[in-house]
Amino acid sequence: MIRTAEPKDIPRILDLLRDIVRLHHEGRPDIFSDASPKYDESALSEKLRRADERIFVSVDENNVVNGYVMCVLHEKESPVFTQHPYRSLYVDDLCVDSRARQKGIGRALMQRAVEEAKAMHCYNLDLNVWACNEDAIRFYEKIGMCKQRQIMEIIL
Repeated sequence: MIRTAEPKDIPRILDLLRDIVRLHHEGRPDIFSDASPKYDESALSEKLRRADERIFVSVDENNVVNGYVMCVLHEKESPVFTQHPYRSLYVDDLCVDSRARQKGIGRALMQRAVEEAKAMHCYNLDLNVWACNEDAIRFYEKIGMCKQRQIMEIIL
């Protein structure tokens, strides 16, 4: 079941955020520390209150969170890209517990994010994914996402 996150879900979301820290650190230890998640309890509480942010969770039959998607509404304005401002729902983070993967949870969370983007009259739903996270790239492509842009680097 997918539902809007509640304050009682924060400890479990923090557990999953720690999984993301480990994944990113393993993929790019030159960039990512293995110290702590990008959000703490206070930041997550604030995200739950903000009108321009959404956190949806997947819960199992015992109402235990086994995945989440965090989204942020962006108003984009640039004469270079378009003559009119547009709204975009940005997927800030997505995580499914490793024990619950391959069961359609990630797909269901992303579908809920798409539904929210439509309800908010967004032009698109977008996200960033690190090149080292090949499983995530395959997943996003499988659900119909396509590359919008690429950032390239030379490590010095």
